[in-house]
Amino acid sequence: MKKLMFLGAAVCVAMAFTSCKSNESAYKKAYEKAKAQEQNVNTVVETPETNVPVVTPMTQQEATQTTVVDNTDNAVVRQERLSVIDGSGLSNYSVVVGSFSVKANAMGLQQRLKSAGYNAQVAYNSDRNMYRVIATTFANKADAVRSRDQLRSNYADAWLLFAQ
Repeated sequence: MKKLMFLGAAVCVAMAFTSCKSNESAYKKAYEKAKAQEQNVNTVVETPETNVPVVTPMTQQEATQTTVVDNTDNAVVRQERLSVIDGSGLSNYSVVVGSFSVKANAMGLQQRLKSAGYNAQVAYNSDRNMYRVIATTFANKADAVRSRDQLRSNYADAWLLFAQ
């Protein structure tokens, strides 16, 4: 049995050393190709008679000012069924700044948001067994997007929720 294992290991080692060997001809072909490209570049630079494409000269123009319009229709909104645990109630669009599986953690973040001046609420998603901490809630999507963008300075993972 030991002889068979030793023989198998020896075959594996021999195959490992022989299979990864690079061919000298492959290196030679690559070297010759690089040399040919180098010579072509040198000949193009050295001979002024070659056909060089004519480029239209650039003209300077003043830049026109454009206004950037936020496209709130493309903002990603997640839909979930929630029940409000602590708070005054949710509007259609809400900004979620934290999700926790432990209720005490969600309540702690809610208290920090309330002390910062937000009307924070905690809602429970029974499908995912998660407590969502909602910083702000709005009737329209545009206001919710603006609020989410503002909250992302302190809560980078803030996202939009459409409560069902």
